[in-house]
Amino acid sequence: QVELAESGGGVVRAGDSLTLSCVFYGRTFAQYVMGWFRQAPGKERELVAAITPGGSTFDADSVKGRFTLSRDHAKSTVYLQMNSLKPEDTAIYYCAAQYIGASSYDYWGQGTQVTVSS
Repeated sequence: QVELAESGGGVVRAGDSLTLSCVFYGRTFAQYVMGWFRQAPGKERELVAAITPGGSTFDADSVKGRFTLSRDHAKSTVYLQMNSLKPEDTAIYYCAAQYIGASSYDYWGQGTQVTVSS
């Protein structure tokens, strides 16, 4: 069983930076693709960024050049560095884990709120 523990959300102003962390527990971290999703009120959940065990990353167009996803295998942790935050980045952010070769993310964190004021 995998457990994910997110932290780092908060209330910031437009243009500020914030870093979200997600600690992975329970299985072999290096066997999982890690992703960050977000869901804003009234909107569907969307993939923000993902990172493979080897470090290859995917970023949604809406965050390209502003968000950076990284992983530390020694700490079984992924970090989402968010710069130049905009009010439209306001959402609940969820960390998720997908076993290599699986077709979906099977494990989810509880979510952390990010609020960006204008």
